Amino acid sequence: MSFYKFGSNDIFHNVIKTHPQCRFLIYSGTIRYNSKPTLTGSYSNDLTHVPPGHINLHEINVDRPSDSMVYSFVTKGGSKIAPKTVSAKSFNNSSGFALGDVISSSYPMSATISKDFYAENASRNRISALRNSLDYYATLSRHYLYSSSFGDKATQPLGLVSIPSIFYGSTIKRGTVNLKYYVTGTLVGELRDEGQRGELVQVGPVGSTGSGSVAGVALYNEGFLVLTGSWALDPNHGETYAAASDNPRWYYFGQSMSGTIIAISSSYTLEFSGTNPVPVTTMFAHAPAGELNYSSNPTYIEYGQNITPKTGSTFYVENDELAIKNTVSSAYADPTGSFKKQTFISKIGLYDEKKNLIGVAKLATPVKKTEDRDFTFKLKLDF
Repeated sequence: MSFYKFGSNDIFHNVIKTHPQCRFLIYSGTIRYNSKPTLTGSYSNDLTHVPPGHINLHEINVDRPSDSMVYSFVTKGGSKIAPKTVSAKSFNNSSGFALGDVISSSYPMSATISKDFYAENASRNRISALRNSLDYYATLSRHYLYSSSFGDKATQPLGLVSIPSIFYGSTIKRGTVNLKYYVTGTLVGELRDEGQRGELVQVGPVGSTGSGSVAGVALYNEGFLVLTGSWALDPNHGETYAAASDNPRWYYFGQSMSGTIIAISSSYTLEFSGTNPVPVTTMFAHAPAGELNYSSNPTYIEYGQNITPKTGSTFYVENDELAIKNTVSSAYADPTGSFKKQTFISKIGLYDEKKNLIGVAKLATPVKKTEDRDFTFKLKLDF
């Protein structure tokens, strides 16, 4: 087997940015993710083990029966180092955990979008935690300001939509956020960030109440949508979104996700594209002319020859005069074409500096290699 070392111009590193699209449909307390249908059947609960609209974070127990799921655990030893979820006092107390006790957690863990609504003057720790981020983006739009002439986010009623990073990667792509508000199946409001400044502007339906107004801002890097639009999208419709019946407003968007009050006539869609950088390594593997034209495969030599090596107490000698099978094609069944050394390259192995095989690239169709031909194979590896 021949080994070749990659040269300085044979390996390139770059990053490809992908923009996976996400779409959520929220209705009556249920979330649908990318239009995935609800699975039914006797064993449907054993497929993902997460509710509709959720992502299984580790996918360790996918398609595994509920009574045989794997889980993470630690065994109490003598180090007295407690897990973060257990207090040191309880861990080191013999009445809490004895030596050899197994402390376990449960899988699967899942993630989905969520919604928080804050009434006027209500306590809002999560909004307060975002104050520095909101003020930081004020150079893009004054609507980001925590307190301004557009409103005081410390006291005004508002909604907060939280998007876990597993759905978008490193950041949400600017200008791709789209929110639609439906009442009994009729579109009453649509928000977009057409200026790519983070302002969620009502763009539809044409001529609707609030058209052209900013109903909130998007924190693309942090994965939050802060909705402040307070105008009635449909003055003729009333529904219990919070403590009392009210008209549909933008800060009620996705309210049925909260799990407390389900607006049975309202439905919502949320769409956006993420940004996921994928590191890619490109490698060029060369098959030079005049090389790689011999194979250790037993079928490479002419059939019927004695391949038994000569051995003795002080020597081991293989037969170096074995005839190679002529595989050159001919227009006739007999005789064959003029003899030429040729092999067929079907796989390329990647090895580390200690000659440990770490990867194999397979060709869809083997390539014929003769002594007068050289090839360069382009391999790509992403992470």
